This record gives sequence, structure tokens and C-alpha cells, in this order.
Amino acid sequence: MGITLYNSMTRRKEELETIEPGKVRFYACGPTVYNLFHLGNARMFVVFDMIRRYLEYRGYEVKFVQNFTDVDDRIIQRANELKLGFREVANRYIAAYFEDADALGIERATVHPRVTECIPDIVSFVADLVDSGHAYERDGNVYFDASSFPEYGKLSGHSIAEVQSGFRIEVHEHKDDPADFALWKAAKPDEEYWESPWGPGRPGWHIECSVMNAKYLGEQIDIHAGGRDLIFPHHENEIAQTEAHFHKEFSRYWLHNGTLNINGEKMSKSTGNFIMTRDLLKQRPARAVRYYLLSAQYRNPLNFTEEGMDQAENALGRVDRSVKNLRHRVDGLRQQPHYLIEALSPDKDQVALQVASVRTAFTAAMDDDFNSADGIAAIFEGVRQANTYVEQQNATPEGLQLWIDTIEELMAVLGLHVESEVGMLEADILKLIEDRNEARARRDFQRADEIRDELQNNGIILEDTPQGTRWHKP
Repeated sequence: MGITLYNSMTRRKEELETIEPGKVRFYACGPTVYNLFHLGNARMFVVFDMIRRYLEYRGYEVKFVQNFTDVDDRIIQRANELKLGFREVANRYIAAYFEDADALGIERATVHPRVTECIPDIVSFVADLVDSGHAYERDGNVYFDASSFPEYGKLSGHSIAEVQSGFRIEVHEHKDDPADFALWKAAKPDEEYWESPWGPGRPGWHIECSVMNAKYLGEQIDIHAGGRDLIFPHHENEIAQTEAHFHKEFSRYWLHNGTLNINGEKMSKSTGNFIMTRDLLKQRPARAVRYYLLSAQYRNPLNFTEEGMDQAENALGRVDRSVKNLRHRVDGLRQQPHYLIEALSPDKDQVALQVASVRTAFTAAMDDDFNSADGIAAIFEGVRQANTYVEQQNATPEGLQLWIDTIEELMAVLGLHVESEVGMLEADILKLIEDRNEARARRDFQRADEIRDELQNNGIILEDTPQGTRWHKP
């Protein structure tokens, strides 16, 4: 059996069957660029980056599209607050997004379209909906007629009647029914606008994703992803306008990540209970932040605590030290005569079987709806076995390297690349360790202690073992 994923549309796990065999058309909602992104946004971005990486690891060719909403009421408000142009604000926060996303190891999408790059496509799409009777114009605004799409509510479970009772028409709105939603908004004074058949204006929020999906991925896609808070109304409205336009299923699978809480309470900007990602990155290693965001199955809620971040840093330290010890032992063995290594060699197939078992457990976890929590557990079982093997007298360079390659490979699938100090820094450390060993050999313990203290002051901890001196960072 291949990959199974939980489909929010059907509310069950289903086996992944793509439109084109071996290829995945994958769209994930991106940020509205009026500010830096917070930790809840970061979870969404990291989770779908992880899923994309895993699909590629399993051999799929993934076309991944993540948009930038660069025209929006909040951008206009932010521009007025900062006394800057709308484009200047959007460009500033797109650049900031990439800085923080790069730090978190989030790979660039195949395409990062902006709404402002797709205005002619949006106007054409909206015009088609008007012509087909699914939308109507009122005073320069264009609204989608929700009643024209009988399946409205199939993703969220909200019927049109429920929407009608839960929403009221604001004084400034001109739509016929509370369930209808804006496709095109008439221009207001001092706002950015584009010309259209209905007069100057700008796109509504929901239409942009439908158009960018169609433009870059086609009329049908395999996976559409976003935060759980986007199910209604955003994704529900996307489905209605897209399927009304193309008369076919929009996306085969809908993925939604769970919420992020802060110290047991729902993250909320209104109450001040939120964390900006950039602020956290100033306090914690980016790799530990990414690890923490992947430490729970992506659909489950995740509770942020400082203790949890401490555990994330410690966990990564365990992996790094394990790989460092493996490398150290490999280097030591490769300096021995070949015949000694051959004489000590155990059954090589046994190591290969252990490694294969770890890889199988990792794949089984990730195939089951991208369960990164269980995938991490499989990696740590590999770390445990590798730590046992590295201490064995009959360990071989080949066996040690097999463990190194496996741990590094599986960590990389999650975007958690194992740290490796290279260049002059490591050379300097190794030279000082060599000097210390020579000092100890000639019983110059004062000099040996001085070297240990020097390294410790630079954040390097030494461990003297029967296999030699190891070093690591705390």
C-alpha cells in the first residue's frame, strides 16, 4: 500500500491516487503580506514543506504552488499606518517572509505567484462566472451567487441556510444574499485599483486562489492545503467558484493542519497570546523551531511551551552527537591497517537489516498521513541502535557509514539536516585535541587542562572514551 492521507472533504483517510501517475499538483495557501508571519503560520508553512519533501522522497514529481496575497484590506491599512505605498509594504513583507522561511528550512515553491501578477486572469475568470449566471454585478461590485451552486457547504458542512442565518449584509455591501461573497470589489478613494468591465476595482480574497490554481496547475489539482481556519469560508468559496466555472471536481484531496496553542491557550492576536516567528528565531535555533513544529502529527493541535522548545533542542543535540560519534569512530578505524578491520568485521548483513528496519518504520509512519511524530520516533530508534553499534569493538567503517547515511537521509526528509562543522573550525578543534593528547602522553596535565578549558570556553565539550576523545557542542 502506498501513501494514505486524511481528506477533509470525505473525512477519512484515502490512498493517494494522482491525476497523472507519478506527479502531484499541490497548492498551499500562502501569506497575506501585511506583516511578519506568526508561529501558527509557521506551522502551516513547515508542515506543507515537509509533506512536499516526503512526496519527492517517495519518487513523486511535485509541482508546488504557494501564493502571496499582495492586495488586501489589511495591506491597505498597514500602508496607511506606515505612510508607505501599497506595493512597498507588500514587497517588504514578501522579502521578510523569505528570510524567515529560509531560516526554517522551507524550500521555495515551484511558483510563488502574486495576486497583482494575475489581475487579467482574475477579471476573465469573474466575467465567465457572470456570463454563466453564477455571479452578478451591483454598483461595480461582483458577487458569487451561492444559491447557484447546489453543493455549497460540502467541505465545511455549513449549508446555505446556516450561512444566511449567521451572516448579515453590512450597510456598505450590495449583495443579494448574506451567503453570497465578493469576487470583485469596486474601488474606494485612495485605494489601489485595476480597470474591469464593472469599473475600477480589485479582486476579492477567495477568487485569487481559484485563478492561480487554474493558471499554474490546471483545472483540477491533486492536493489543496491550508490551515484548519481556512476551511470556511475561504476553501468552501474556492470550491464553489472553481467547480461552477470548470464543471468538474476542483481538488482530489484537502489537507488542513491543526491549531497552535501558546501555553495551553488558543493563540490570539486580540488577546496578545501569540508569538511572531522572527522573535522566536532570535531566541532559539531555527532548526529546533522546525523540529518542534513537526513534533506532533500535523492534524493534531500543538501546544507551544518553553519546556517543549528545550526538549526540541536537546533531541537535536542527541542526533548530532550520535552522528558525530559515528564519524569520529569511522575516522579512527580508517587509520588502522586494513587487515585489522577485516579481522574485526561482523556480519555486514546484520547492520544492513537493522538499518532497513529503521527506514521501513520511518516510511510506514510517513505513509500514514505524513505522521512526522512517529517518523521522528523511528529516527530515534535508529539513533539508539547506532549508539550501541558505535561502542562495539567489531564495528566497521562500512557499518558506521551506513548508520550515518541513514540518519542523515531521514532527517533531511524532514528538513532537519544533521549539523556538521566543517572547514577551519573543525580543523582547529581537532588540532587542539591532538595537542591535548600529546600533553597527556608526556604527563603535562596542566597543559592538557588548559586546552580542555580553552575548548570549553568556546562551547566545545570533550569526552574521553576507550575509542579516543570525542567532542560536541552542548
